[in-house]
Amino acid sequence: MKSVWKNITRKNDIQLSRQGMKQQLAKGVAWLSAAKLIVNGLSTLSTLILARYLTPDDFGLVAFATTMLSVISAVTELSLASALIHHRNPTDVHYNTAWTLNVLRSSTIGGIFCLAAPWISDTHGDPRLQSVMMILGITLALNGLTNPKMVVLTKNLVFWQEFVRNVAERLAGVTVGIVIAVIYQSYWALIASTVVSQLVSIAVSYLVYPYRPRVSFQHAKQLWSFSIWLTLGQIVNTLNWKFDHLLVGFLLGNKALGYYTVGDNLSTKPTREMISPLETTLFPGFSKIGEDKQRLKSAYSKAQTLVAMIALPVGVGIALLSSSIVLLFLGEKWEPVILVIQIMAGSVALQTLSSAVQPLALSQGQTKLLFKRDLISFAIRIPLIVVGLWTAGLLGVLIGRAISTVVSVHMNMTIVKMIIGTSIREQWLANIRSLTGVVSMVVLVGGLHYQLGVGHSVLQMITHLILFIFVGAVAYASVVLGLWLLVGKPHGPEHECISLLQSLIGKVKARLNK
Repeated sequence: MKSVWKNITRKNDIQLSRQGMKQQLAKGVAWLSAAKLIVNGLSTLSTLILARYLTPDDFGLVAFATTMLSVISAVTELSLASALIHHRNPTDVHYNTAWTLNVLRSSTIGGIFCLAAPWISDTHGDPRLQSVMMILGITLALNGLTNPKMVVLTKNLVFWQEFVRNVAERLAGVTVGIVIAVIYQSYWALIASTVVSQLVSIAVSYLVYPYRPRVSFQHAKQLWSFSIWLTLGQIVNTLNWKFDHLLVGFLLGNKALGYYTVGDNLSTKPTREMISPLETTLFPGFSKIGEDKQRLKSAYSKAQTLVAMIALPVGVGIALLSSSIVLLFLGEKWEPVILVIQIMAGSVALQTLSSAVQPLALSQGQTKLLFKRDLISFAIRIPLIVVGLWTAGLLGVLIGRAISTVVSVHMNMTIVKMIIGTSIREQWLANIRSLTGVVSMVVLVGGLHYQLGVGHSVLQMITHLILFIFVGAVAYASVVLGLWLLVGKPHGPEHECISLLQSLIGKVKARLNK
């Protein structure tokens, strides 16, 4: 079996040299995009269905436990997968070392999480939290068993395995969660979904790339030397993005946290999941051309403008349609979520203007620079959120997040300037057509929404929602393509999308003619 996988890896290397990195990245993006499309669809469907059977308090209870778990996981994250991808020629001993370190780390913090459950439950004043934390702690302990050799395929820009694992784990988790929610209408549906997803993920990782781990510490220092700054950055970054959840849970209660969490999921996941496939392929892709600065600069510009052109209208569109989505699918009991979605979706959309900075910096080994960025962002964001919470409650938290997003985008663009020399002005101008298209979408859809409203009956709500989506899509596409034609059809994201569309149409015609 091992020889078979060696042959597959060898063929992948040959395929990479023949087809070129661009074709391999395109295939990788296609695999990951398909996975994210399915996973995001399943996640959204799960949230909408579970929200019908569960209460905001149920979501808040589980969100409080999972947020603590995320923070603890980040504090101890070793970032060994990135170290293995960055390593030129890792051996089996490197993978064994990574597996050993991950097992020790996950089992230790999983045990600590279980032991702390009674005390945290008493402090929070909710006895249900103890059993929830213990189950999640056991799941975290098992997480370290995940196959580290999955990165072999990632290093070769082969991503079908991510499609298999992501879709399998999400499908299993969503199915179990919905079944339990419908039958028992209990918050355990959320816990069961998380546990089943994790177990399936571990099993699939060994099915798609067979590997028999061994205990080893031989290259621990070598792997740690690369990942230490990533780990520190991950600690700060997670505290940066999860601290507000803990604050809301502690000070405003489970119900407010339930609104906040559901709004966060519905507003940010579609955009982030949409751009995640491209960002995943960019790290190994940028690494392969990292020594050619001019080529790297061109590749970054093409990738970033493509990400923004696709994801920016999605985030803004979700913000514009939030009222229709919440009232139609979740019901009036979730009406406070509308404001959460509007502000968060707009913030995430803005972040897409500099979202490719992470793989760019990683490809250049600039992990310390990323850590400094995360540390500065943390020092700015947390005080804004604390002051906002103190003065205006949940609305203040949302405003604090929005302001910190603007600062974060500027910092990311500054990092891009430091690494490849592209000025901040150039980065904004590169996305000017997408930004103009979004403005036109906001004006037209916003005006139409003001005139028609959400609607009263279910049929009317559906009709209005479809109309808003159609008008927004046409407005955005018309303005972007119109400006592109006006400036002489320069090589950019529009050209890439048209080429891809033509290629797909050609393949469909060829198959139909057979």
